[in-house]
Amino acid sequence: MEELVGLREGSSGDPVTLQELWGPCPRIRRGIRGGLEWLKQKLFRVGEDWYFLMTLGVLMALISYAMNFIVGRVVRAHKWLYHEIGDSHLLRYLSWAVYPVALVSFSSGFSQSITPFSGGSGLPELKTILSGVVLEDYLDIKNFGAKVVGLTCTLATGSTIFLGKVGPFVHLSVMIAAYLGRVRTKTTGESENKSKQNEMLVAAAAVGVATVFAAPFSGVLFSIEVMSSHFSVWDYWRGFFAATCGAFMFRLLSVFNSEEETITSVFKTSFRVDVPFDLPEIFFFVALGAICGILSCAYLFCQRTFLTFVRTNRFTSKLLATSKPLYSALATLILASITYPPGVGRFIASRLSMGQHLDTLFDNNSWALLTRNSSPPWPAEPDPQNLWFEWYHPRFTIFGTLGFFLIMKFWMLILATTIPMPAGYFMPIFIFGAAIGRLIGEALSLAFPEGIVAGGVINPIMPGGYALAGAAAFSGAVTHTISTALLAFELTGQIVHALPVLMAVLAANAISQSCQPSFYDGTIIVKKLPYLPWIRGRKISSHRVIVANFMNSGITTMAKDTPLEEVVKVVTSTDKAEYPLVESTESQILLGTVQRAHLVQALQAEPPSWKAPEYQCLQDILAGGCPMEPVTLQLSPETSLHQAHNLFELLNLQSLFVTSQGRAVGTVSWVELKKAISNLTNPPAPK
Repeated sequence: MEELVGLREGSSGDPVTLQELWGPCPRIRRGIRGGLEWLKQKLFRVGEDWYFLMTLGVLMALISYAMNFIVGRVVRAHKWLYHEIGDSHLLRYLSWAVYPVALVSFSSGFSQSITPFSGGSGLPELKTILSGVVLEDYLDIKNFGAKVVGLTCTLATGSTIFLGKVGPFVHLSVMIAAYLGRVRTKTTGESENKSKQNEMLVAAAAVGVATVFAAPFSGVLFSIEVMSSHFSVWDYWRGFFAATCGAFMFRLLSVFNSEEETITSVFKTSFRVDVPFDLPEIFFFVALGAICGILSCAYLFCQRTFLTFVRTNRFTSKLLATSKPLYSALATLILASITYPPGVGRFIASRLSMGQHLDTLFDNNSWALLTRNSSPPWPAEPDPQNLWFEWYHPRFTIFGTLGFFLIMKFWMLILATTIPMPAGYFMPIFIFGAAIGRLIGEALSLAFPEGIVAGGVINPIMPGGYALAGAAAFSGAVTHTISTALLAFELTGQIVHALPVLMAVLAANAISQSCQPSFYDGTIIVKKLPYLPWIRGRKISSHRVIVANFMNSGITTMAKDTPLEEVVKVVTSTDKAEYPLVESTESQILLGTVQRAHLVQALQAEPPSWKAPEYQCLQDILAGGCPMEPVTLQLSPETSLHQAHNLFELLNLQSLFVTSQGRAVGTVSWVELKKAISNLTNPPAPK
């Protein structure tokens, strides 16, 4: 029923509804409505991104801080329950294990019941989206609530599961950016711009990292390295502005809540500034990078293999398909049982939070030297002033606990990555790398207790510097990024180890990138998401591979003179989205493309009409209004594989036609490119 409208008495204005006439305070409501409309027009003004990016950064900072606040309270409640439950080992074990099992089961069940896209990190899928692939509903705002609740429960398990929030927070930030983009498009009446949307998504990824670590510089660089194969410098300011707003707001909230006196780094260190390291130590930093690179290759291979096994094994795949919470509960029970402090957990510092792990590993003092002539007892409760005692046990040396920590966390992290719940995997590998560096640093400090003599001056070795380099090197090798070096400096607020840390990261990446795909690329492979692999090696011989060697020559073209009976046969016998349109059957000169949906619509408009004498060929259908789209970009049979690969990555293409002197001779899609790259990397055996 249509709404009744009328005019105010004595008014010559536009008609208004009776609800507006009789509602309370009509003038005030009209003023508020007009003010909101003005605000929307200002906030979403065409071509203006400042408000959009600032809103995104501030909003994600608020969510990040609120999540940390809630998680801190829940973890504190868990510790209180564990301490107050009594001396019974059974009750203490149950309080330690049941708590994370319940949280993880709820996280997995709740998030998966809302949407199946809320599990995992989210970065592999985002990388696929930014490469030009459309994943339906993955950025829908309805996933946001499920991801937030699930991630909060995951983080509330503490160091039991040992997972972070970087990946999911990047996904959350991108979802908010996509939603704000749709609101802006609807408000301004603009048509949807795919290029503009991708620019905002990359900026949102930077905000996700920046609001977790309060690190805007590394947030921007990390998002570029992980999410994009090519990046426009024009978009640089967007990422930095949004990331800076987010990081500033995130740290400002800590000051407002009296947690910090001023805006400082997240993990405070006090490395020597005058002589942080001696020149001969550069060799050990590079060796540490090589060790991290080798271990990262082992980790990536084992993680990808185990994830594939879990998804293909008959029992585990059925469990994941029918009861994800049950699988999550079983995996969490294993991890919680191992980290139980009176048991094995006392040898892997399980009573420390993830933040406390980094605080202790970045300690300046050498634990090996401090415990060489004394044996401090393992405290009944963690000592806030001496948290490093958690890494020492009278039965083990410092080297024993660090080595055992690395061995156990290696497979525990791999198991944790298979749990179907929102979780980040960057922070765990960052801490794992810090433990590798700490182990090497402690060994060097014990081998050179007075320090390494350089230029007649002796400076003691700082194991914390090696922990910093190990964290950046191992995490960089696993993710195939260099920006982890800058992240380490922003996290600690000190840049005195800039050169050795960067050299360690480069050495680790050199080994990792030549042997294994990154963590995110490996997940894309296991999940069978569409992706375009890199051309590794880039030998001279690879530049001789041209499009003619691998293109698909069996293409179905439609000529203008094609009889309509033949057009009907082609449309009904194939399911291609579009067909190449050529001048004639004889010439095969490419003119453009015709969408299958448009052809079907034109043929079904008047079913008997195409049988009439005046409708004899496809040309008549085109003249009757069936649209034809021009082909703006084509490949030549002589185009090299590298050039074709760069075009596909730069323009986010899915397929291209190949023409020779204007004649359509084939097509190249991701399928042909991936096969050509595979043959280049692993040449087929000669027949």
